[in-house]
Amino acid sequence: MSNPSKDPGALQRRLGVPDAVMIGLGSMIGAGIFAALAPAARAAGSGLLLGLAAAALVAYCNATSSARLAARYPASGGTYVYGRERLGEFWGYLAGWAFVVGKTASCAAMALTVGWYVWPDQAHAVAVAAVVALTAVNYAGIHKSAMLTRVIVAVVLAVLAAVVVASLTSGESDLARVGTGTDATIGGVLQAAGLLFFAFAGYARIATLGEEVRDPARTIPRAIPSALGITLVVYVAVAVAVLSVLGADGLADATAPLSEAVRAAGVEWLVPVVGGGAAVAALGSLLALILGVSRTTLAMARDRHLPHALSVIHPRFQVPHRAELVVGLVVAVVAATVDLRGAIGFSSFGVLVYYAVANAAAWTLTRGEGRPPRWIPVVGLAGCVVLAVSLPVSSVLAGAVVLAVGTAAYGARRVWATRS
Repeated sequence: MSNPSKDPGALQRRLGVPDAVMIGLGSMIGAGIFAALAPAARAAGSGLLLGLAAAALVAYCNATSSARLAARYPASGGTYVYGRERLGEFWGYLAGWAFVVGKTASCAAMALTVGWYVWPDQAHAVAVAAVVALTAVNYAGIHKSAMLTRVIVAVVLAVLAAVVVASLTSGESDLARVGTGTDATIGGVLQAAGLLFFAFAGYARIATLGEEVRDPARTIPRAIPSALGITLVVYVAVAVAVLSVLGADGLADATAPLSEAVRAAGVEWLVPVVGGGAAVAALGSLLALILGVSRTTLAMARDRHLPHALSVIHPRFQVPHRAELVVGLVVAVVAATVDLRGAIGFSSFGVLVYYAVANAAAWTLTRGEGRPPRWIPVVGLAGCVVLAVSLPVSSVLAGAVVLAVGTAAYGARRVWATRS
C-alpha cells in the first residue's frame, strides 16, 4: 500500500494523541448532550440511562472496529476507505454517501443550535455566520482547528461540571427520580439509544483524519477509546444530575433541559451561562463536523465518486480547501433555508449505516492485521441495524430514501463508465 504522506497530493501528519483526543471530544461533547436528552427521555422515560448504556455499548464496538481499521488504513475518508478496501467499492461508497449526507444535515442542525441560543430572532442569520467563520478556521489548517477545539472543549466541560454540581447539591435533587427503568419498554429504550447515539458519534472524526495523524497505528487506537471513555463519564454524570432535579417526565417536556435543570435547582444566574455553553458546544461540534465531512468528500473525490476537482490540497495550508469551501457553502444554504430540529434522527440513521459497514469491514481483518475480538464487530453490526430501525419512522423513511438515491447515482455512474 502506498504511503499517503509521501504523495505530494496528500495531507501532512501533524496531530499527536492529545490533539486527536481533543478533536474526538470536541465532536462528541457538543450540542448533542444539550439537545438529545429530552427526546430520549420522551422515548424511554425512566429507562433513559438504559438507553444511554445501549448507545455506549454500540459506540464502543464501533469505535474499536474503527480504530483497528484506521490503524490499518491511515488515509482520509474513514469507513469510506475501509469499506472499499475490505468489502468492495459499492460498500465503501454507500458508507461515504451516508456519512456525507447525514453529517451535512448535522452541520446545519448544529449551526441552527448556535443561532437559537445566541439570537433566537435571527437564528438562521447567526447559523450562516457560524458556518462561514468555522469554514475559514478549517481552511487555515488542521493545527488551528485542533487548538480552537481545545478551547471549546475546556469551556463546555466547565459548563457541564457547573450543571452537575448545581443540580446534585441543590435542595431539589432527589436521586430517586433517576429511576430504574422498570416501567420502560424495549422499543422505547432502543429508540432512546438511537437518538443518544447522535451525541456519541464524533469519534469518527479521529478516523477520518487518519492521513493527518502522526504514527496512526499507535495514535488512533489510543485516541478513539480515550475520547469515548471520557465522553461516557461526562454524559452519565450530566444525565443523573438532570434526572435528579427534573425527573424523567420533566426532562421529556423540557425544551432546553440543562437550562431548566439549573433553574429548577434554584441557580438562576447559571441559566445564561448554560445557554452560552450550549452555543459554544454547538460551535465545537460544527467545527469538527465540517472537518470530517470535508475529509470524506476529499476521499470520494479522489475516486471520482464526487467531482475530482474537490480532491485538490492547498499548497500552503495543506487542507482540502475546495472540499471545505463546497461543504461550507452547502451547509450555509441549508442552515439559511431549512428548520432542522428533527435532524437528530436522520443523522443517527445515516451514521449507524456508516458504522454498520465499518463493523462488517472489521470482521474481515486477520489476526496479523490487528483484528478486534470477534464479538466486537458482531455486536457492533447488529447494534447499528437494531438502533437504526428503532428510530422514529420519519427518520427511517427519510434515511432509506437518501440511501436509495445514492445507490441509484452509483449505478448510473457505473453504467455511464461502462458505456464510455
